[in-house]
Amino acid sequence: MSFGKLYGYTANNRVVGTRAVAKLYGLDIELVDPRTEDGMSEEYLKINPLGKVPTFVGADGFVLTESIAIAVYVTSQNEKTALLGKTKQDYASILRWMCLVNQDLAQAYGQVAFPLVGRVPYNKKSVEEGMERANKMANVIEQHLMHHTFLVGERMTLADLFTVPLVSVGFKYFFDKKWREEHPSIEPEYIEEALKNQPPKKEPAPKKEAAPKPAAAPKAKAKEVVEKDDGEDDEDDKPAPKPKHALEELGKPSMVLDDWKRKYSNEPTRTVAMPWFWEHYKPEDYSLWRVDYKYNDELTQVFMSANLIGGFFNRLEASRKYIFGAASVYGKANDSVIVGAFLVRGTDAMKAFDVAPDRESYTFTKLDASKEADRVFVEDQWEMEKGVTIDGKEHEYADGKVFK
Repeated sequence: MSFGKLYGYTANNRVVGTRAVAKLYGLDIELVDPRTEDGMSEEYLKINPLGKVPTFVGADGFVLTESIAIAVYVTSQNEKTALLGKTKQDYASILRWMCLVNQDLAQAYGQVAFPLVGRVPYNKKSVEEGMERANKMANVIEQHLMHHTFLVGERMTLADLFTVPLVSVGFKYFFDKKWREEHPSIEPEYIEEALKNQPPKKEPAPKKEAAPKPAAAPKAKAKEVVEKDDGEDDEDDKPAPKPKHALEELGKPSMVLDDWKRKYSNEPTRTVAMPWFWEHYKPEDYSLWRVDYKYNDELTQVFMSANLIGGFFNRLEASRKYIFGAASVYGKANDSVIVGAFLVRGTDAMKAFDVAPDRESYTFTKLDASKEADRVFVEDQWEMEKGVTIDGKEHEYADGKVFK
């Protein structure tokens, strides 16, 4: 018997705790993804005009927004639950932790993670400020867990189930070995225990009541879209209108870019794909560019630099039909560079790269396919095996990504 619908998506970390509680107490809650390719569905905006997630709609028509309120409401359906604490002080402490991580921790993590996954342009100062905020909040949790098994009391509560999915964002994107060594109480035992989504003692299911009249279903189901692990809700996901691309005015090239992408993907790069490329490449249709990151002295961990490339590539999505290329991290932690080579439709690279706000963090140098050195550079970049020499210093290949 349906208890209601939870509008959100699996990768949204703020719905994980609520769904875990629903499963524990046998509450049938349907997860409904309200997103479409153009943003939130019209049906969902009628339920929540702000277009934020999550939103709960009960089978009796009761509508509730805000992740903490939803989590508490679902948990309270079991009148004998211990997940909300034993005393009023416990309950207030649970809300205190949930508010802290939902506001301070989640927003700080988003400030660091979003540029790494390409949701917003990369800004070094902003990322550093976000990491400082995240560490300050993480230190509060660490100090508490040094003397307590769980956030409130000696048993798991809703505070733990709500906090752990949000904390896990840091482990996925930017918590390195040094950070983990400095926060031993947060991982691994606490994370693993809470992620079981089951309190230590099984509690009785709530009393069954007569089923209220189901709420009217939306007229059309939201079209399934690719999920993004953003770790944040309560944000408007509606994308900006898609403008006409500056390169659409160019005629049909002699080499179809998709043919080259398939050749590159399915054949050995150096021995088969590249000879095919040079045979079909026409400088009047395409241009080749070397791309160098301007702020190599600010790069730290290799995986973070690779994420920076991934974010840049994500923001190039609007130009995917007109670009092929690869960019790689060379070197080691705190001593690395980012270099790449790109094939661009037309002769003006900026018409393709302007869609990415962080293109200003890179320098673009046009290559000449008639020069052997430039041809070798392109082949090395696209094969992604050899190192590079920058200012007389050699850097070994470490990691890279292909945009195709």
